[in-house]
Amino acid sequence: MTLPRRRFLYLAASAMSLPAGSRIASAQPYPARPVRLIVQTPAGGSPDIIGRIVAQWLSERLGQPFVVENRAGASGNIATEAVLRAPADGYSLLLAMSANAINASVYDDLRFNFIKDAEPVASIGKIPLVLEVNPSIPAKTVPEFIAYAKANPGKINMAASGPGSPLHVAGELFKMLAGLNLTVVPYRGEAVALPELISGQVQVMFGVLPASLGHIGAGTLRALAVTSINRQPLLPDIPALSEFLPGYEASGWYGIVAPKGTPPEIIDRLNKEIDAGLRDEKTHRRLVELGCEIFAGPPAAFGKFIADETEKWSKVVRAANIKQE
Repeated sequence: MTLPRRRFLYLAASAMSLPAGSRIASAQPYPARPVRLIVQTPAGGSPDIIGRIVAQWLSERLGQPFVVENRAGASGNIATEAVLRAPADGYSLLLAMSANAINASVYDDLRFNFIKDAEPVASIGKIPLVLEVNPSIPAKTVPEFIAYAKANPGKINMAASGPGSPLHVAGELFKMLAGLNLTVVPYRGEAVALPELISGQVQVMFGVLPASLGHIGAGTLRALAVTSINRQPLLPDIPALSEFLPGYEASGWYGIVAPKGTPPEIIDRLNKEIDAGLRDEKTHRRLVELGCEIFAGPPAAFGKFIADETEKWSKVVRAANIKQE
């Protein structure tokens, strides 16, 4: 049977359009399924809480679950490698931390290059440290502590949460700029070091501000300075260390990165949504209550910040000859 010409052309056109239509239907907007947000630390600490706050916001805004997975170990390198080796499709994200910039110089055997293999998505915030001493130390100000330490070289023990940790390199930078000889005592984390500082087994430490606030308020620890460029609302009467040592800054920081090659439209959408969350009153307040200084911006600015931090801490690591044991 011969089809009329008009009927034939209609059927042929319909047949040709099917594959394209199928492709369009399958190209669902991102995200089309749950997204993993890998956190480098165990559940319960500040990084985990920050990750869950951001994940909750993104889940509500984008209509798919953003599921937090905690993968602790090797100073965050296990989690980092898992994400950077994942498909670059936007479904595996990493809560990046200041440790990522430091580890680049501390570890000689990393199987990734964080700057080259990570795609910056969005910065989130900074959490300053606090220079704190046991009350047995007679110094009540930074200049008094520097003078006391110089009068007692090698006799003051400084706690550090492991070689190359953010707390450790913050102390090393302080030693370098102030010209001090402090004895570094490594611990397996701040939670172990803090009781030792309170009991007087060690005399000084750079601690994470939120973890130290209660002890400072109770008088079991004395705060001398915060490590941010400016003073902190949580400790308004405590000066910034940069007021005595110009240029000193050693805040912990957090942001989101993806595997290299993640489509730019996915990066841009995540950046816009995270920035919107940082401006949201409720989300903003929850982060500030953790001691977070909001630190938002475009992906390119976050990438430059990571590169600058990596270079900064590489100089400290080399000068202090820090190696992972």
